[in-house]
Formats: sequence, C-alpha cells, structure tokens
Amino acid sequence: MIQILEDLKKTFTEKMGPGGEILCFFAPGRVNLIGEHTDYNGGHVFPCALTVGTYGVARKRTDSKLRFYSANFDELGVIESDLHELTYKKEDDWANYVKGVIWAFKEHGMVLDQGIDFACVGNIPNKSGLSSSASLEILTCKVIADIFKFDVDGVLASKLGQYAENHFVGVNCGIMDQFAIAMGKAGHAVFLDTATLEYEYAPIDLAGYRIVIGNTNKVRRLEDSKYNERRSQCEAALADIQTLMPVKALGELTLDEFDLVAYAIKDPVNVRRARHAVSENQRTLRAVKALQNKDLTTFGRLMNASHVSLRDDYEVTGIELDTLVETAWQQEGVLGARMTGAGFGGCSVSIVREDCVDAFIENVGRVYKERIGYAADFYVVEIGDGPKQL
Repeated sequence: MIQILEDLKKTFTEKMGPGGEILCFFAPGRVNLIGEHTDYNGGHVFPCALTVGTYGVARKRTDSKLRFYSANFDELGVIESDLHELTYKKEDDWANYVKGVIWAFKEHGMVLDQGIDFACVGNIPNKSGLSSSASLEILTCKVIADIFKFDVDGVLASKLGQYAENHFVGVNCGIMDQFAIAMGKAGHAVFLDTATLEYEYAPIDLAGYRIVIGNTNKVRRLEDSKYNERRSQCEAALADIQTLMPVKALGELTLDEFDLVAYAIKDPVNVRRARHAVSENQRTLRAVKALQNKDLTTFGRLMNASHVSLRDDYEVTGIELDTLVETAWQQEGVLGARMTGAGFGGCSVSIVREDCVDAFIENVGRVYKERIGYAADFYVVEIGDGPKQL
C-alpha cells in the first residue's frame, strides 16, 4: 500500500504540477458471496468489501477546473472538465464516474465552490465484476466529502454513488455495490435488505477455508450489456403480478407465493427472470442463517444453487463463467462456487479449503485455458474495511 501511494503521489506531481495540500484516500472493491441481481428487485444481498481497491490523491484548486488522471488508463492522459460542464461525455471514459459523483453532490445540494486535481490507481481488475466502478464512485465521495467538509456518512455515500451511476452514467444498477464498499468492515459481510437499507454485519469465520476469486478476463461493459434489459424484464414481471396482489418488489414474495401468481406474467421469459429474483432472495436468507449456525456445507450448496439459477433462469453467465464454476465444483476441498457480480463475463467466487487452494488454481486454470483459449487469473482475497483517508 505504501509503495502504491508513493508512486501515485509522484505521478500526480508529474501530471498535475507541484504545490497545494495533497490528500490520500482508499476505497475497496467488493465481492458478493450470494444474492445476485436481487438488489434492484427489493431483495437481500450478502457482499463484503475487499482489501484490494482504488487509491486516490487529490487537492483543491483555486478555480472551477477539474483535472483527472488514472494510472490504469495512462494512454488517456489527463482528462479536463469544469464544474460548469458536468455532462456525460463518452470520450471522458472512466472520468465520467468521478464527474457523475460531483454532479450527484450538486444535485443533492452540496455544491463545490472550487475544482480539484485528482489522480487514482486501482488494483482491482477493470470490468471484472469486483466493482471497480463503484469503488471509484465511493472513493470520489470520500475525496469530495473530506476536502470540502460535507457531512456524508456511508449510507449517503452509497446513495450518491448509485445516483451517479443510474442518472449520469446510465447503468440502472441497484445499491449493493456502493453500499458494500461504503459500509465495509474487516472480517464481516454486510447482510443488506435493499428494500429498506436495513443491514447488519455478519462475521465471516471460514474455519480453514479461503475465498478465491477467478477472473474470466472477458471484458464487458455493463452499459453495453443486457444488464438493463434484465432489470426491465423484472419490472415487467412485477407489473403483471401487481394486477393480482399489492407487492412493491419481487423480493417480498416467497417461492410458494410466486408459484401462485406466476401465471399472471405474460412473457414466459419474464417468468424465469422473476423466478430467479424470488428464489435468489430466499437462498440468501437461508445462506446467512447457515453461516450464523456455522453450517458451511449448506452455505456452499446454496452458492452452487445460486449459480444454476443465474445460468438457467437469468441467463447471465456464459461459457467463461460456467467453465470456471463447473470446473470448481469438481475440485477437492471446494464447499461452493458461483459467478459473482452482474455476469456476462467478470468473476467467480469459490470457498476452498486452505490446503487445496494451490491445486484448485492450477486445475481450474488449466481447464479454463484449454476450453476458452486464454488464461483466467485467480486471487485469494481478504475481507477489508470501507473507504478511508490515509
């Protein structure tokens, strides 16, 4: 961490020039253990923050100019904007997420009176499904709140990050990613009811097991994918169900209740989409209870069932994720494995016995490369804290 920051501060001075009070920040990435595509359906999720994430350095300017640089996108150079030009521009690429958060602050009555110079670097693989974009959003929230002395707690930061992504960037994401990052706590996952934002921290005691992330290295963009389509399909299914019963979200239904009203859903594809949203919420409730009872076997089985539902009913996995997960299921010492994140590429998450991790990575990696034609990357991760000024 120290070396990353030192390198970033040196680069910041090279790109932005010397002088001013330079402050340093960090925001983590996240992995969701179970509860996928439930957050915009009023269901429960069970993510945790990671110790990898996005580092940022920033200083206040004396004018209204905004200057952004990312070491992950060095070829784009310094991207310039202005407090009076907070509009989405495709050519601004990653910087739209930072501009979007500044815009969200303004929309919520917190107006910057001066611009900033901002540089960042992340050790989360870009577009991997570990929420590099939400990490950048929450990092920006922390930067802006601390530099300009706005009173922003973790819950508000998560709302601002989601608002920016929904209304500025144009991705209709739920609030899980931003909330998990803004409210991260070392050694704990966040059990969140996305309908009410009621949450509790659940200690993660894996008793000799480790969390292993498998990155497909298939690059995808949520705004160009079928993510928004899945959300609209769930909304259409909900509207059909509401002709029979007064529910506000699919997450309110049990599976038995869903089976009684599913006939009202006009499109058979939307029946499957809604079935996933309902069943995944129920799996998440059961998984958290299993973890509380130290029943890791049941937790793992529910992870497996989650992937099957995401593959068959929600159709967001694809050959890359299916290869990682289905190969993981065949390995010794694996309690459970599933895709994590939005899908369409990205990452898998597996719970692997500590003495089997090396063999797991070697075996799954070999099969993946043989079948897909290029290598996957693997990370043995730790559960970390939320954003902080360093």
